[in-house]
Amino acid sequence: MAYLSASRYLSGLIFLGRGWVFMIADQYDVFLFDLDGVIYRDDVVLAGSRRCIRKLRALGKKVYFLTNDPRPTRQELYDRLKSMKISVSQEEIITSGWATAQYLAENNISDVFAIATEGFISELEALGIRTKIEVSCQAVVAGYNENTNFAQIQQAIRHLEKGSRFIATNADKSFPGRNGRCIATGAIVEMIRMVSGKQPFIIGKPYSYIFSIVFRRVVPGSRMVMIGDSLETDILGAHRQGIDAILLYKDKLRFPSKYDYRMPDNIIPNILDLFKPNVEVKNWRNPGFPWPDDVKPGVAAVIFNAQRQVLLVRRNDNGLWSLPSGHLEIGETVIEAIKREIQEETGLIVDVKKLIGVYSDPVSQVFSYPSGATTHFITLSFLCCITGGCMQADYSEIAEVAFFDISNLPINLLKMHPQWLTDALVEQSFSFLR
Repeated sequence: MAYLSASRYLSGLIFLGRGWVFMIADQYDVFLFDLDGVIYRDDVVLAGSRRCIRKLRALGKKVYFLTNDPRPTRQELYDRLKSMKISVSQEEIITSGWATAQYLAENNISDVFAIATEGFISELEALGIRTKIEVSCQAVVAGYNENTNFAQIQQAIRHLEKGSRFIATNADKSFPGRNGRCIATGAIVEMIRMVSGKQPFIIGKPYSYIFSIVFRRVVPGSRMVMIGDSLETDILGAHRQGIDAILLYKDKLRFPSKYDYRMPDNIIPNILDLFKPNVEVKNWRNPGFPWPDDVKPGVAAVIFNAQRQVLLVRRNDNGLWSLPSGHLEIGETVIEAIKREIQEETGLIVDVKKLIGVYSDPVSQVFSYPSGATTHFITLSFLCCITGGCMQADYSEIAEVAFFDISNLPINLLKMHPQWLTDALVEQSFSFLR
């Protein structure tokens, strides 16, 4: 084992004048490349890509090509790359369309309504998945076809209303064309989602399934990196899977937070910079929360009874106890929102005494829901007092309502609420910002 490790270590070093130096290519065993914008653009091979792939193979590295484009077959992409004189095998090419076909086959889904090109349909039919559906289907598969019309979208929605599963090849809403931005799969998916109310299971980057195909093929513990030109798919997708990501880009970028999943671990202007001496990649460290789809305002209440017990509710969606809380709706003030939420959840009428604090810590305030949505809440927590009503759980959202002694709170309490409760007990006139 020591010999193998030393061989791997030395294979990626180069000798320059004074001695051996590191390069990015030495730091990884497996390289994942996006295609359009990294290896080629349209039908033109990009400078350095041929040489880059050739050098990586000479160093014994594993190479895979991951594209969100569901239109071409793997054979078509293989033929395109070979015509560009790029060394590749068909097994190294993973498209969102082919990956979708694999997912359907693994889950015994054999009858689908597909919005797809002939190429994508051929990938489905190669695995025995029927796409010519007349009446009912197991799943709606939303891919891309530039000739998609409203009748097809409406038919997809009808199938979802009848109980079909919703699966999408990818979520890219647009792509660059010669004359400007063009509609992509994600725009079609979003139209279906908004009308049907169904959340799709998405196969391509930045979601996990397309990456999982690679994970199954490599030696466990392999050092992996994604090379891409998109922050929203390549970089975000790699980081969501816990692997490093390098952005191919010529300018510097700024991000609002050091915990932004879209922040690349390095930025290189040319793909051959993977072999540039004395360049290291800062390894990705998960900040401790899942990447949210959006940020929403929320409200919460701390309510004590005459015995100084605190009111808690047990939620149906996750089975956890929490302080009464909810969303701020359009047109509401935060005071109106907290009064409405408490009355809806518990049947109690309250007055607001003071603002306890404003809470935005993503580690404790990013929530993933059964629908697949993940939201980061900025929550205003209020100290409230009961003025009327009759305590009664709203069983559509709340399973149980009860008062608890401060010293004997339930074990399955939402993790940030003890802090909010502690802040409420502080006898101060100020509000906390956390």
